[in-house]
Order: sequence, then C-alpha cells, then structure tokens
Amino acid sequence: MTVEEELIEYAKQGKLLTHKCTECGYLHLSTAYYCLKCGSKGFEDVVLDGTGSVSTYTIITVAPAGFEKYTPYAFVVLQLDNVDLRISGFMAGIASPEELPVGTKAKITGFDDRGIIIKKQ
Repeated sequence: MTVEEELIEYAKQGKLLTHKCTECGYLHLSTAYYCLKCGSKGFEDVVLDGTGSVSTYTIITVAPAGFEKYTPYAFVVLQLDNVDLRISGFMAGIASPEELPVGTKAKITGFDDRGIIIKKQ
C-alpha cells in the first residue's frame, strides 16, 4: 500500500497519518526525504486523531468544474489538537460565516473525490 493510500484509509477512519522525525520529533504531513527542521533522514509513522479547531476557511458558492453538486461548502484549514499541524479539507453545507466561526471544533470524517472531509463536532 502506498503512503497516499494509507493516508486515505486513515482519513476514512477519522485519523491522520503523519511522519515524525526520529531525531527531533518534528511532525510532517507528507512523506519527506529529510526533516524540514533538523535535516535528519529518519522517520516513523504517527497516527493522530483527526480533531481540532477551524483556523480559517473560504466559502465556495460558485464551484470549479466537477464540484458544482457540493456547493455551498467551505474549504477549511483545521488546526489539529495537541500538535503544531494544520490540515485542509472540505466541509459541506456552509453558506455563510455565521455558520462556521473561527475556532469551531471539527474533525476529519472521511475522504472522497474532494479530498479530506471535515465536519463540525
């Protein structure tokens, strides 16, 4: 199974696959050949709960080709709990800022043709 396939499978379970530097502990969202912080080449997989809070987002009401059936939706940046990582994904049914204040608790709930799916907790 490729790293991308593993990432998708964990997202479907509400989890996030990360790669932790074995030298300094810095977490990376994707496969890296060397640590962005210390330059080490040693990594181990770490699976995190996909929970956090909305740090920013943009509401899409006019979608790009192929995504029209999903509008309105928010493209969300989720600050993960207890780590210094952010992940982006899609949150369905958001039409106005009042529906999604910054800081709203949310979680990864799946993966589909849009990418990572995030829902309010």
